[in-house]
Amino acid sequence: MGATYPRELAEVREIVGKMPFLVPGVGAQGGDVALAVSNGRTADGTGLIISSSRGILYASSDDDFATGARAATQKLRDLINASRR
Repeated sequence: MGATYPRELAEVREIVGKMPFLVPGVGAQGGDVALAVSNGRTADGTGLIISSSRGILYASSDDDFATGARAATQKLRDLINASRR
């Protein structure tokens, strides 16, 4: 399931119940974290593994890559957690 298709996330969630979803598509592909979370989460607010490859891998091409990657990762984590509330 991709974050770029949040309506379909909701449809599949209805069919499969608590099965965990790997959800790519946030960041460079334009998927909306809040919509992915609200449409794909289970009744108890879990069930999603939201990934961001390019947003983290290309956070910086300089010597500060680790800092940039960490900042991008923390930003995504914060967006996910804010969307869960």
